[in-house]
Amino acid sequence: MKSIKILNVRIDNLSAQELLETLDKGVLVTPNIDDIMKHQKDKEFHEMASKAEFSICDSRVLLLMSRILRTPLKEAIPGSSFFPMYCDYHAKDSNIKIFLLGAKEGVGEIAQKKINERIGRKIIVGTYSPPFGFEKDEVECNHIVDILQHSEANVVLVGLGNPKQTKWIYKYKDRLPNIDLFMALGATIDFEAGNVKRAPQIFQKLYLEWFYRFLKEPKRLFKRYFVDDMLFFYCFSKQLLGLYKNPFGK
Repeated sequence: MKSIKILNVRIDNLSAQELLETLDKGVLVTPNIDDIMKHQKDKEFHEMASKAEFSICDSRVLLLMSRILRTPLKEAIPGSSFFPMYCDYHAKDSNIKIFLLGAKEGVGEIAQKKINERIGRKIIVGTYSPPFGFEKDEVECNHIVDILQHSEANVVLVGLGNPKQTKWIYKYKDRLPNIDLFMALGATIDFEAGNVKRAPQIFQKLYLEWFYRFLKEPKRLFKRYFVDDMLFFYCFSKQLLGLYKNPFGK
């Protein structure tokens, strides 16, 4: 499969349909600008995410950047848009059974009910909301592994945010041979439950979906979008000029 590099992050050049047809086993990550900036500072996250079998453009801004690089990606595939497509694609495939790991208490159950009603079968077979700080608690992590080991699921949507979700997957996935596919999809469970609304089409067409999210949660997202992520454009300019260097040398 063809791919491009934006800064030190591999992005596979697949359409949503091509991804649906090839996504069977492994790990799916969906880098956006915030993820790419985490790749500049967090070596462990960078090395883990770089191993993913599928690394797909989550952001229309990155889609635009790929065109500026003259290596255009086919399309942006946000995780929150792709997951319902994945469920629809496998609606009649009883071999696909999904577990939702993440979101606040009760949100997963709401998402599970809505998805199963829409699909017409029990495609979502379980949910779990880890407590705050669980990733530092080995007992809790072992508990989650035990839940997944005894689940009917062979696909897990891990919606914990990055770098947490990717690090958790790579730390524990070898203990879960019953799971064929791990999808690191951030806030997707909240979208499916209806807790978070997608931006109106006009914002999406103008590459401003991020700004819509900022308007909804300005206090939480100001630093992310207007401080941390602004460095992306500086680093990207260096890549355009041939001056960018991977901070981890590979």
